[in-house]
Amino acid sequence: MSVQAGIWNFDGAPVKREVLLGLNQTVADYGSDGEAMYFDGPLGMLFHPFHTTAESRLEHQPYLSFSAAVVTWDGRLDNRSDLVTQLCATLQNDKTDVALVAAAFERWNTDCFAHFTGDWATAIWIPREKQLLLARDYAGIRHLFYYPKRTSVTWCTHLEGLALTGDQFTLCDQYFAGYIAMWPEAHLTPYREIHSVPPGTFARFRNGKVSTHSYWSFDSHHKTRYKTDAEYEEHFRSLFRQSVRQRLRTDSPVLADLSGGLDSTSVVCMADDIRRKEGIDGLRLDTFSFLVLDEPGEEDPPYIRSIEKWRDRIGHHAEIRKLGQTSPFEYSTFVATPGFGGRPEQNAAKAEVIANGKYRVILSGIGGDEMLGQVLDPRVQLADTFRRLQIREFAEQLHAWSLLLRRPLLHLFLDALYLQLPVAIRARVTGIAESDSWLSANFATQQNLSFRQLGLAEGSWRWPPSVRDSLHTLLTLTRQMTKARPSREETRYPFLDQKLVEFLLSIPTEQLLRPGHRRSLMRRALADLLPPEILTRRTKSVSGRYHSAILQKHWGDLECILRSPLISRLGYINQGKFYASLVDAKNGNLSPYFLRLSRALSWELWLRQAVARGVVSISPDIAATIRTPLPQPSTPLVVQANLPSHERSLAPGMSSASGTTHLQKERR
Repeated sequence: MSVQAGIWNFDGAPVKREVLLGLNQTVADYGSDGEAMYFDGPLGMLFHPFHTTAESRLEHQPYLSFSAAVVTWDGRLDNRSDLVTQLCATLQNDKTDVALVAAAFERWNTDCFAHFTGDWATAIWIPREKQLLLARDYAGIRHLFYYPKRTSVTWCTHLEGLALTGDQFTLCDQYFAGYIAMWPEAHLTPYREIHSVPPGTFARFRNGKVSTHSYWSFDSHHKTRYKTDAEYEEHFRSLFRQSVRQRLRTDSPVLADLSGGLDSTSVVCMADDIRRKEGIDGLRLDTFSFLVLDEPGEEDPPYIRSIEKWRDRIGHHAEIRKLGQTSPFEYSTFVATPGFGGRPEQNAAKAEVIANGKYRVILSGIGGDEMLGQVLDPRVQLADTFRRLQIREFAEQLHAWSLLLRRPLLHLFLDALYLQLPVAIRARVTGIAESDSWLSANFATQQNLSFRQLGLAEGSWRWPPSVRDSLHTLLTLTRQMTKARPSREETRYPFLDQKLVEFLLSIPTEQLLRPGHRRSLMRRALADLLPPEILTRRTKSVSGRYHSAILQKHWGDLECILRSPLISRLGYINQGKFYASLVDAKNGNLSPYFLRLSRALSWELWLRQAVARGVVSISPDIAATIRTPLPQPSTPLVVQANLPSHERSLAPGMSSASGTTHLQKERR
């Protein structure tokens, strides 16, 4: 993705070139196709292009509009042809994406953002009004962060650029509460002083103050209703085809992730069908697959082979047979947010394939699980049916799901009733809202973790559960996109296409999920496109062994840290219980909430490198423990497995045996 950044001094002081150059040094590697700067007294703007389309190679940024507004743009307009038609009178010969954006701003001012579909972020400086606008796409797929101070604001595509300005920042407790519970809110960063432009929003800077304004929001009233299944299938197929086609607009080779699951397979097979029937000349589409052969439950390889046979093309493979020597717990360079970046040996293998193949665009299946019903809770469907007083249909669904989930009818009935209750009541009666024992009770209370961990908590409790679930799904995806680590390639997500998402959020849940048929709409609509083995695939690969194995392998390096973690000294966790829970995980006993434990560990390791680099400010006495040997406890810790109760039962594809929960997930 291209890099955009800038500085505006509110007090009128000229921007120092060396300050902008310092910001440039931290982000230059991400935009490898050039460098351009713009200075106008108190304002300086920086742009590093990364070209993925023929049109982008014709752009000159920062771009000067007819009214002297200065625009930088990182994105892809999927509705180019519509905008060209509407703006043809002012475009003249320049029909690049950034020229379209500038012309749209000239005509519609800030209303222009609602006219853009695609993945994008933009910064617009209006000198005559002394006003700066920063905006992002509806899902937050492209990033844009800003750091406001009393006399200036600095913005950047990459959070690292702002975190490494030389200032010290304080920890944002709200961010870490969201990080532990699920995903932090999309406007937050780990640093209290730095913010993210929220998805579907633009930030306006004027008179030294910032305000945020929404141009797109979830519509709880939007409904799409047809008489027949065939009409839903045709609508989905048309929108999905359009989404994939738009993401094939590139003049570089494309690499598609291929795991053998429905999501990645659908993207690849639809792309092949488009290339074959619509004649996209010169487009090279290859696939990349991880074959994790050290997992006992790994079953992806035969499915990947069947897809490659179906498309008559062998893709790139990375076979992982054992743990590599590189530790995922080490930071060789500064990372602006906590989180483990996956298996190092996998990352290295994929990076080598990308470099050798000169791929600039990656197609990802992320979003398919969430949008097409794989993770849709059947109790949401039951609750909706009960709410509509469709008693006969409710009884039939209740019986069918009881048999499939092997849960008593009464339990499912009560669950459906719980989802009708206000959040405050559900938080008291459902176990999923309970905080993990290793979390500080004060931190959990202050940050309202019980609310954060509760599904379907956003929106009005008067909304039907399916509407609240749709909002929850959308917020989860936008937060996930905001937290995604920066990449030197451009990743595109067909399942997050705006028109496709708006359609899927508006249809009845029965189209997505039926008893015994998850992803019902997808399987029906793409029946002629996908290999039969993929259409009928119901199981998912097991990935739990790696977590225990990697803890065992690097326990010697971790144990000293875990005896006195910073997040314990800062009052976020209980050290003894945290240590005991990680020992239990190392021994193979993964609780249903191991993800929270893993995130807390990544939080600790991230915080240590951030403090050591002087990015985060904490008490000097606590910071000193990073560089000095930590004391060993005088008494041994007694480790006990304590699996908390939770609201959601283990979904299909998860099993529990002998106190060990195997986390299973369809790879995209």
